[in-house]
Amino acid sequence: MTHKGRPDTARPQRSFSPRQMDRFNESVLPYLDAAYNLARYLLRDPHEAEDAVQGAFLRAIQHFDGFRGVDGRAWLLSIVRNTCFTLLRRRRSGGAAVEFEEEMHSLGDEASGPEADLARTIAMETVQEGLARLPVEFREVLVLRELEGLSYKEIAQIAGVPIGTVMSRLARGRRQLSIALAVGPEGSV
Repeated sequence: MTHKGRPDTARPQRSFSPRQMDRFNESVLPYLDAAYNLARYLLRDPHEAEDAVQGAFLRAIQHFDGFRGVDGRAWLLSIVRNTCFTLLRRRRSGGAAVEFEEEMHSLGDEASGPEADLARTIAMETVQEGLARLPVEFREVLVLRELEGLSYKEIAQIAGVPIGTVMSRLARGRRQLSIALAVGPEGSV
């Protein structure tokens, strides 16, 4: 209970047996990074993405007894996707995107030095700006396919659309991203 007599909804209302916790840790927990990556690109705000992933994991824990599959990644990413789209519907009024901090999330690269670092930073910012200009349905499939490496079938399952729709959105998203990258930042050539 909270201090005002209301139930504490931030905690799951179930307890796991050690066996269930092991199964959850093996089936779902390895995909925490993929869940955050998807949420970050859909919501365009690292703090909202963290909140969305936390909420999605709480839902996953609460509904884990309904998980019958072997692919925890697709199951978890479906929950993350639904959580993000719920948040996007709530904030339809707009809002500014928070800048993505590349240094905090990047992997090391063999090429180093100031020029290589600057080139990587510019390239990442350009791609991120291009992705940010895309409608969310195109951004979603591009992130799942190109960044997370999911198959068309997995993306279709997560997004709840036919495989043909995934293929179409990927093609259209890639085309729009290519155009956005050719145009440059803020519409300049």
